Amino acid sequence: MPYDPLSDEQREIRDLVRTLARERVAPRAAEIDKKAEFPWDLVELFREQELLGLPFDEEYGGSGTGALMVLVAIEELSKVCATTGLILAVQELGSLGIKLAGTDEQKQRFLPRLASGEWLAAYALTEPGSGSDSAAMRTEARREGDEYVLNGSKRFITNAGVAGLYTVFAKTDSSEGHSGISAFAVEADAPGFEVGRIEPKMGIKGSTTGEIFFNDMRIPADNLLGEEGEGFKIAMRILDRSRPGIAAQGLGLAQGATDYALEYAKSRETMGKPIAEHELIAATLADMETKCEAARGLLYKCGQLIDDGADGVDGAELTKISAMAKLYCTDVAMEVTTDAVQILGGYGYMQEYPVERMMRDAKITQIYEGTNQIQRLVIAREMLRENRAFLLAGVG
Repeated sequence: MPYDPLSDEQREIRDLVRTLARERVAPRAAEIDKKAEFPWDLVELFREQELLGLPFDEEYGGSGTGALMVLVAIEELSKVCATTGLILAVQELGSLGIKLAGTDEQKQRFLPRLASGEWLAAYALTEPGSGSDSAAMRTEARREGDEYVLNGSKRFITNAGVAGLYTVFAKTDSSEGHSGISAFAVEADAPGFEVGRIEPKMGIKGSTTGEIFFNDMRIPADNLLGEEGEGFKIAMRILDRSRPGIAAQGLGLAQGATDYALEYAKSRETMGKPIAEHELIAATLADMETKCEAARGLLYKCGQLIDDGADGVDGAELTKISAMAKLYCTDVAMEVTTDAVQILGGYGYMQEYPVERMMRDAKITQIYEGTNQIQRLVIAREMLRENRAFLLAGVG
C-alpha cells in the first residue's frame, strides 16, 4: 500500500479529487494538450467543488486542511493532467506572499477572492535576464506619495493573462542587490499592466506561460508586502513552500505513467504471455513503482513539516527538505515517464497514448521554480551549514 499519513477528513478530500480527476479531468487531458487552451471549464469545476480553497485557512473562505492536503490534491490531478494539477499549485504559489508577509488588511482584501476562485493567482519573479540570479532583476518600483510606480517586465510567468492577482518583485533600491528587492500584490486591472506574448511550449500546453509588462504601472502603496527591501527574503520563503507543489506535480506524472504502463503491460502479449511477465519489463515496472513510493515519502514528510510549523532555525530544515522533494520527485518524473514510453514501445511515442504527453510535461518540472541544478546547490549548502553548526556545538 502507498504511504498514507492522512487523516480521515483528508482521505475523503483525496477520494473526491481522485474521482473528479478520473471522471472529469482525464477525458479532457488530451484535448487540452492538443488545443493548447487554458481549461476554464475545469477552473469552474474547481470553483464548484471548492478545490481552490484548499491552500487557504477557513477564516478566508478556505478549507483549512493544510499544506499536505494541497500536495495530495496536486498529485491526484497530475496523475491524469499536469496542466490541471498546475492550476492548484500556482494558486498556492501566487498567494503565499500575502499569506506569509501580508498585513491583516491585505489578507482580508485578497485571500477570500483567491479561496473562492474568483481570482486565479500568479507569481512574477523571473525576467528575461534574471532567472536563478534574482539580484539581476531590472524591474523597478519608485514611491510617489501614496502609490508605487512600476516599470519593467517579467517572463515565463505561469497564469499570465488569466490571473486576477500577481505577486510581483521589483527593485525599490537599484543600487542594492538582493536587499534592494521588494514585493507587491498587483491586481490585473492596474493601470499600466500589460500581458505580452504567450509562449508555445513542449508540455503543460494548456497552462499559459507568458510575458507581463509594467508601463508606469501605478498601485497603492498599501499593496507593498512586508517592508521595502524584504522582497528577496519573501521570495525565498515562498519557494520553500511552493517547490513541494511542483514535486507533487512530478510525483503525479510519475505515478500516472506507472499505472498506465502497468495496465498496458498486463494486456499486451508477446511470445504467448503478457509483457508484464517478461523479466526485463517486470524489473522496469518494479523500479518505477519503487521510485514513486520513495518520492511520495519525501514529499509527504515535507508537507507534514510545513503543517507542523517546524521550519527549524531560520527555516533551514524546510529549505533543505523542500529542495530535496522538488529535486527527487521531478527527476523521478522524467525517469519514470521515459520508462513508460519505452514499455509501450512504438505506441508510447504516439499521441494517442497519454505517456507521450506525460513525458513532455515532466521535463518542465526539472526546470521551473528553481532548476534541479540549483536544488542540488541549495541542499549541499544546507548540509554544510548543518555540519558547521554541529562542529561549533562540539567545540562549545
